Amino acid sequence: MRIPNAAHAAQPWRIHEFIRDFRIEDVWSFRAPGAGPDDFPVMLDALKAAYDSRKEPAATRFLFAVRWKLGALLGWDAPQAGLGSRVSSLRDRLPRDLAQTANDATPCSDPFTDVYLLDNEAARELANRTVHTIMHLGWVPTDGGGYELRMAALVKANGLFGRLYMALIAPFRYLIIYPALTRRWERAWQDRTHLLTKTNPDSASGRPGQG
Repeated sequence: MRIPNAAHAAQPWRIHEFIRDFRIEDVWSFRAPGAGPDDFPVMLDALKAAYDSRKEPAATRFLFAVRWKLGALLGWDAPQAGLGSRVSSLRDRLPRDLAQTANDATPCSDPFTDVYLLDNEAARELANRTVHTIMHLGWVPTDGGGYELRMAALVKANGLFGRLYMALIAPFRYLIIYPALTRRWERAWQDRTHLLTKTNPDSASGRPGQG
């Protein structure tokens, strides 16, 4: 579910040190029943395995197909519009030891690039002609004694065009994209043992059988 932006700002995340020119677009929480303090890597691997092995709902696939088609026609996603060209990677702002943690992240076929990976938080990024966006993922204790995943979308729009683009897609994000993402990510946690065993038998650690 969507939660106040202040819930992200109040956490002592490392990401705050590097994104003063980005704004918080959205903050969402995702349930992880039975999760413990050391399960953040398991959750991340389950999310990536679900992306690589399961189809999005039809409505989400349609929206992304339209977006990628428009991007191809208008050059929004051309190499010169992305990381290392139009904008520098956030990794360039990090101390070397923190930037090197991205090398330990599990690969995924989604369009995001890993920025850093710690025991309780991670950052991934994407840039094109419209925005430079950071997806920050954090592992937070809940009042009931468990843990939940939180995702913050941090955005730096590319001028007026980028701001108009973000305003245009906002209804689709809130009504279709994020509800589908919530179901997908919470399901990935519940199915983590199956997902991780299927993709990599040696990675299915964590707390199998709970959820």
